Amino acid sequence: MVTGLWAVLVAVPGQLAGWVVDQIVLVAGLDRAVAVWPVVALVTVLLVGAPTLALALIPRSPAIRATGRAWLAGTLVLGALTLLRALPPVHHEAYLAALAATAVVVAVVLDRLTHRRGSVAPGRDGAAAPGDAPAASAPAPGSATGDAAGRGGATAPDGPDDGVAPAGGPGGRLGPVTLLALAAGLASLLPWVWVGALGGASETLLAGLAAAALGTLAGVLLGPAFWAAFAVGTPPRPARLVLVGGLVAGVTLALLGAGAGQSGAQLPALLLLPPLGFVLGTLEAGARHAGRPAGRGPVRWLVGLALVGPLAFTDPEEVTALLATTRDVPFWVAVATGVAFAVAVLLAVGYGVLLARSRARAPRRGLAGLTAAALLAAVVVVYAVPGQPGLHGERLLVVLREQADLTGIPAGAPGRAGRDARAAEVYRRLVATAERTQGDLRRELGRLRLQPTPYYLVNAIETDGGPAVRAWLAGRPEVARVLVSQRLRPLPAAAPPARGTVPAPTGPTWNVSLIGADRVWSELGVTGAGVVVGSSDSGVDGRHPALAAGFRGGDDSWYDPWEHRRTPADRGGHGTHTVGSAVGRNGIGVAPGASWVGCVNLDRNLGSPARYLDCLQFMLAPFPPGGDPLTDGRPQRAPDVLTNSWGCPPVEGCDPGALRPATAALAAAGILVVAAAGNTGPYCGSIADPPAPYPDVLTVGAVDRARQLTRFSSRGPAAGGAAKPDVVAPGAGVPSAYPGGGYATLDGTSMATPQVAGVVALMWSANPALVGDLDRTRRILADTATPAGSPADAPCGGARNLVGAGLVDAYAAVRAARAADLG
Repeated sequence: MVTGLWAVLVAVPGQLAGWVVDQIVLVAGLDRAVAVWPVVALVTVLLVGAPTLALALIPRSPAIRATGRAWLAGTLVLGALTLLRALPPVHHEAYLAALAATAVVVAVVLDRLTHRRGSVAPGRDGAAAPGDAPAASAPAPGSATGDAAGRGGATAPDGPDDGVAPAGGPGGRLGPVTLLALAAGLASLLPWVWVGALGGASETLLAGLAAAALGTLAGVLLGPAFWAAFAVGTPPRPARLVLVGGLVAGVTLALLGAGAGQSGAQLPALLLLPPLGFVLGTLEAGARHAGRPAGRGPVRWLVGLALVGPLAFTDPEEVTALLATTRDVPFWVAVATGVAFAVAVLLAVGYGVLLARSRARAPRRGLAGLTAAALLAAVVVVYAVPGQPGLHGERLLVVLREQADLTGIPAGAPGRAGRDARAAEVYRRLVATAERTQGDLRRELGRLRLQPTPYYLVNAIETDGGPAVRAWLAGRPEVARVLVSQRLRPLPAAAPPARGTVPAPTGPTWNVSLIGADRVWSELGVTGAGVVVGSSDSGVDGRHPALAAGFRGGDDSWYDPWEHRRTPADRGGHGTHTVGSAVGRNGIGVAPGASWVGCVNLDRNLGSPARYLDCLQFMLAPFPPGGDPLTDGRPQRAPDVLTNSWGCPPVEGCDPGALRPATAALAAAGILVVAAAGNTGPYCGSIADPPAPYPDVLTVGAVDRARQLTRFSSRGPAAGGAAKPDVVAPGAGVPSAYPGGGYATLDGTSMATPQVAGVVALMWSANPALVGDLDRTRRILADTATPAGSPADAPCGGARNLVGAGLVDAYAAVRAARAADLG
């Protein structure tokens, strides 16, 4: 048992360590470490394989050899399956297909090896070798032989694939032991159908196939030859089969579970599969007491159904630290795993009690069948009522080759009139291009019932579809590329809404004073009146006392593409905080006299390319509730400056150029896009996720109270060597509004970004002729910025890629804006 403990102590921490590395890399914004899982596989095979190989080869008792062979095979299986995690998580269907195929191939190979060992002579001690067809599988004299025995006929010995034991009915019907295993598997599945949700059609089908293949593989690892080694005595002693055989089977299943799923999905299997070894031991003991071994059928059903839960009802990309701060997917996966573990333990105990009370009588097939049927009905009811029925897979964003030509748009008159004219012309060209180029593809997708949604800010279409549809779309001549547009699966219950707990400030907050915004109010009499700031974020608490008066109002100032709420609201709090820093009253906002409009592009702290486009389109041309963005947009109602404290990393489906046409179009319309640099410092080149690296975006880094660059603030250069960020602002310990009427103090470039948007609002309020003049506005911000501290050795190509032009100075910028000659 020391070897088994060693195997578990190597495999489990290895899997946890691999997942933690994945999460660290994800949170840090680094490139995915593809070599992590091959290294984990190699280390596990080397450390566990050697002692298990010794057990398999040393000529001791058949039980020890069977133990070594099972654990060695399990270790090799774990190594092979772990290698599959080199596939990117975003291609989950490809991973599941590879998992199913690999499991089947390994099962066939191991099955042939088992049959080859079964043809050799018995061991030296006269007992059957682990691969032999054991004499213990024959019915004991005077013992029951299952259902057939009750009808006067003896049953034939089980073959290696027999799933109708010990009471296999005529015509290959499922026997009582297999039905009990089926019932146990359905019981293990119940927690997952309650808290989980299925992905897309192809994803769900492949997950089911992968679970079935892994169940088949488990049937080979824990087949009749394995249990025969622990079936000592006539009839066999149940305690040895249940306790010793079950323990060995549990370790084997732990090794199998460690490889069953993409990074994150295997963690539940590590906990819920091992107790099932004792359930299998109990079923085997009952079958052998009834006259014949159980065969592989019970193992297949039990393990396969148990693995359907984590493979089909969770998305491994959502088992992430990014969602671990609230009661989100990681919490519910932990709940399902804990309940499934408890179910497995109760099954082991319950079946053990039934075995003890049966006194070697065969389980009744009718009762076992009713139990399985009742649990199947329970699974259906739980899935349909408290569960999350339906398919919730990712969608595809099809980016077309032709993008709108926005060159030669007249500058028009200075100020808002000219900006509105440019915005209208940009909107017209974008929509015309989308309508002209998307027609054939949209009709084809509609004919296939793939629910296409057109976009114009980037000429693209979002649609349903799995790998086959993606391959078909990628081959069409009008398509440039196809991105995965992530969609979070629903939860059984929404996380508690965020609430502010910090008291309201009694005057201008430290960050507002640091950049001189309070001096702008008191000395220059400018508060941002007449300027509209647009926020795309988690939402806004529209009833917050610091924000309610600033909402622009009307039927085109709020859009929620996730939940379609008609009034401003915010579950997460991030968006309320950022809007507060831009335009909040009570001393928290840089431009408290400005108005705001809002859009929800983050759901539970994650977004997708399509949702980001939904909000950016709304900012270019707002539309009323239920309106069509392509026909009902109102570019004359576009906000003046946009604050964007988000980025679209590859895990959400974006590639580096995914949103490039969108920001270019907004710039052409005279709408200034201000974006957070990101919180992936101190690594050089970490300003990578759209839209922060784009040249037409004003990118903002973060400093602390001492005007020093924060460690978390992302650094440049951006792709192609472009210098980023453009400026920095306070981003460490920033107080602002939070849902529920309270306040909170947060860190991040997310907190710095809205302050710069607020400074722009002050500038344009002081000189309305500057509205829409993005080049001159950016120059004034850069020319009036003050020095900000950065590392002495100035890595990343110099201070320009650390703090940009420096710390934004609201007072100096507004004075310069007032004095600007726009002739």
